[in-house]
Amino acid sequence: MITSGEGELVLDDIDRRLLQQLQNDASLSNQELAAHCHVSPATCLRRVRRLHDLGLIERTVSILNPDALKRVTGAGLTAIVEVTLDVQSEEQQAAFAARAVADAAVQQCYRTSPGPDCVLVVTVADMPAFMAFSQRLLTQDANVRNVRSFFSLERKKFSAQLPL
Repeated sequence: MITSGEGELVLDDIDRRLLQQLQNDASLSNQELAAHCHVSPATCLRRVRRLHDLGLIERTVSILNPDALKRVTGAGLTAIVEVTLDVQSEEQQAAFAARAVADAAVQQCYRTSPGPDCVLVVTVADMPAFMAFSQRLLTQDANVRNVRSFFSLERKKFSAQLPL
């Protein structure tokens, strides 16, 4: 990692390789990650800690396979939900977003423009669970003017990787 003359951080090739490899497989040991990125284990550990400290790595998670889980649990429904608010002040939008991100069914929440004020990706067990979610977050909120929900028939691609 390099600091430019203006004090901004610039990623070098090592940082980019580390970040790319961590996006591919964050379960690698430090030794394995260092070997994949062609750096010493000490350099690898120092760089990864710094990337964490700078907030470039937000967290490390395991991504579960919803199709495999569906076979085990027998349930799984994903919906993309567009929400338009009646009052669109910054305060009202922030209040709705705070309620949305606090709900366990909401996997992703985006404030959008133009079009709906918010787009949610929601995962629940089944349609009755979606109805309960809808009552809990959407119907009981007097500021929600319009909702359009789209239900996933099949997931063709999912990636959490960001371009580097």
